[in-house]
Amino acid sequence: MEHPYLFFVKLFEAIGLGHFAHAYPHVVYSWVVMTLLVVFGALGTKSISMIPSKGQNFFELVISGIEEFMVDVTGEEGRWLLPLAATIFIYIFSSNLIGLVPGFFPPTASLNTTASCALTVVIFTHIIGIKYHGIKYIKHFCGPVWWMIPIIFPIEVIGHLARILSLSFRLFGNMMGHELVLGILFVLAGAFFAPLPIMALGIFVALVQAFVFFLLSIMYFTGAMEHAH
Repeated sequence: MEHPYLFFVKLFEAIGLGHFAHAYPHVVYSWVVMTLLVVFGALGTKSISMIPSKGQNFFELVISGIEEFMVDVTGEEGRWLLPLAATIFIYIFSSNLIGLVPGFFPPTASLNTTASCALTVVIFTHIIGIKYHGIKYIKHFCGPVWWMIPIIFPIEVIGHLARILSLSFRLFGNMMGHELVLGILFVLAGAFFAPLPIMALGIFVALVQAFVFFLLSIMYFTGAMEHAH
């Protein structure tokens, strides 16, 4: 879908990078999201003290909530995964949410963005498995008895590859669908504020999709840490 107006695409056109911005708006707006997160993070942590400011209170609440939920799923052993898991949730939620701002494009409405996030999660899942089990990690793919390996191994490999498709297409489909609905409503009845209810619902969709991606990610991490049965 061709967006009628994207602010940062127009900005890139003004500096002679319009072709790149039109071809890869998801990359441009990923940079925007990352810049915003870095700026807000710096502002929220520049004056850390025992008596926290409002910004520090907000960030502590968000991070501690993510950490507590993740530890409930993974156990204490998974606490070290907080930086990656929290980054996944915050980045995807912010990327989903930014699409509600007129003139902005949600990076997660591009399959390239969601696939890259999914690849990161799945590859890191196997890094965790090798870290915890070494060469014995292969047992996760072999089944309970040796004579079932020719059957179980291909199924497990297909299942792990399907995780990439599942994570990426679920997020992409929901966010692109939301963008299409908003675009159609703006064209047909934008003057009558018809898109506003969908935009309000979009906040909930943005949160749910980020949470689902985050939850599945930590479940995959937990499975890699567990011993094969």
